[in-house]
Amino acid sequence: MRIGELAGIVGITSRAVRHYHRIGLLPEPPRQPNGYREYSLRDAVELARIRRLTELGLSLDEVKDVLADDVGKDLVEILTELDADLARQEEAIRQRRARLARLFEQAGQTGRLPAEAPVSPELAAIFDDMARVSARLPGPEPAAAAKERELLALLETGSSPGYRGWLHAMVRSLNADPQAMRRAYEIYARLDELAEAPEDDPRVAETARAVVDSIPDEALRAMTAPDDAGTGEGAGFANAFFADFAPAQAAAVRLAVELLRERAG
Repeated sequence: MRIGELAGIVGITSRAVRHYHRIGLLPEPPRQPNGYREYSLRDAVELARIRRLTELGLSLDEVKDVLADDVGKDLVEILTELDADLARQEEAIRQRRARLARLFEQAGQTGRLPAEAPVSPELAAIFDDMARVSARLPGPEPAAAAKERELLALLETGSSPGYRGWLHAMVRSLNADPQAMRRAYEIYARLDELAEAPEDDPRVAETARAVVDSIPDEALRAMTAPDDAGTGEGAGFANAFFADFAPAQAAAVRLAVELLRERAG
């Protein structure tokens, strides 16, 4: 039979058969005097086996190893590894679907998802708490609160272990103290008031002290990453972080960091 008939019997394309010839996966029969290759039933059997193995998820190199082993002992080993890999993929998919389910649940409860979504369930709970506190306060939400959410999502996603340790400690502290979020919004309002203020405004020091007083001891002990934020790899992030604030706001945050270091030392 010709290549098109062979491919049709097995249910693949002639192009795939030619590719298997090129990579040495399927022996290529010699051409007949008429210029065409004639394939036998044995070729169809081998090609069908190649298709079955690739449908299991084996790569073409793995299929080649299997076909080269007459007794088939390599096939058991390869299939065992494939099964373990599929199990890992299955678990990863399960975890991703669980995260999606939590997002759908959150959207059903609040009617929307925060702009920073998706985040961890712990951080999502903090953001929900922020939304509840903000809704009870007069006027619009302080801009500093939205900036805080962006920073928390950033730290959770891509920061060093030191920053993430501090973040987790802060989350635990906020969950443990019912009044912590209300005090946080008072600080956000103070920071907003500094948006147009000069750096020597006396409210800079007052705001810095309020920030320090709001940091619980547990979070302070976990705050290891800011110590090297001025040099090395942390310098770029620190510079970008402070550049995102107005001058007086940045001055208040810098002073708060210095006071926290003194308190920790």
